Amino acid sequence: MSPTRLLLCLLAILAAALPASAQVRIKDIADVEGVRENQLVGYGLVVGLNGTGDRLAAAPFTRQSLIGMLERLGVNVRDQGTKLDTKNVAAVMVTATLPGFARNGTRIDVQVAAMGDATNLTGGTLLVTPLLGADGEVYAVAQGQVTTGAIAARGAAQTITRGVPTSGRIASGATIEREVPFAFGRANTLRLTLRNPDFTTARRVAEAINRFARGPVATPTDPGTVVINLAGRTDVVGFVTDIEQLRITPDQTARVIIDEANGIIVMGANVRVSTVAIAQGNLTIRITETPQVSQPNPFGQGETVVVPRTEIEVQENQNRRLGIVPGNVTLQDLVRSLNALGVGPRDMIQILQAIKAAGALQAELEVM
Repeated sequence: MSPTRLLLCLLAILAAALPASAQVRIKDIADVEGVRENQLVGYGLVVGLNGTGDRLAAAPFTRQSLIGMLERLGVNVRDQGTKLDTKNVAAVMVTATLPGFARNGTRIDVQVAAMGDATNLTGGTLLVTPLLGADGEVYAVAQGQVTTGAIAARGAAQTITRGVPTSGRIASGATIEREVPFAFGRANTLRLTLRNPDFTTARRVAEAINRFARGPVATPTDPGTVVINLAGRTDVVGFVTDIEQLRITPDQTARVIIDEANGIIVMGANVRVSTVAIAQGNLTIRITETPQVSQPNPFGQGETVVVPRTEIEVQENQNRRLGIVPGNVTLQDLVRSLNALGVGPRDMIQILQAIKAAGALQAELEVM
């Protein structure tokens, strides 16, 4: 046997020995309990706008906030002779994400969005804004110049807008003032949460961890949770790092996802179809309107009228045939069979729904 043929045979044997599904890291399919982000929100004022802020007469919350801020700074604007009519201030909602295990003094990005009728936040400055967590406590304080990345130009007869000028961000615009307490290193147990809960996948994760630890330390408690016993381990961080790098083959539910609006079809590898016959209707009726204008002769009597002209054309392609898809076909066979019939994505959606209605599609059908 020649060296080339021998190499091809070895490659074929290795390909047959490989698992049908690709293995992935546990880190990519599961989250560690306690290692999570928290959402923060706050209400503030953006000042320094070039006449693109809120109209104080139409936004009472902006007016009240501005008066309250000035009074805290020692400026009295509640006298009867004082009238606020500025358009350089906008009320905004400020949001941010507090990373897990973030420490005091760490800076994070914030998002700013207008609440009133402000038209552009570009160039404005966000004043000191406390950011609250779900428990009502202040975890960060935001301040800085807002950047939107948008372009807005207005003229007498035309307006051009690119992007969203009423929403922007402040890079490193908030400073963390409070930490979320969590004693990760002193925990006796660790819980892994699967992002796609599945009994088989949870069991495979536990088996991979037990093989690595050389003992029954991991137990799946439900389709989405694997509990790991950390008793007697001093280097918890190192142990979790090693677990995250373990590879398993996650199981998949046979499912077909259909987006009718965009004509998108996504089918999993485990989709199977029982024996079924498929025929695609292809009758096309085309109606064309070509109205013609009829005018009288020069210096003649009569009126100019529009005469309708309608053409109806019926087309039917005789090349399409009734196709039979054999039982227990794979995803590749199903797509090949439908493509052989000349079926487009939108027609394929209707065919898959009909196959499911006939009880021949052995998968979940989800329409978005």
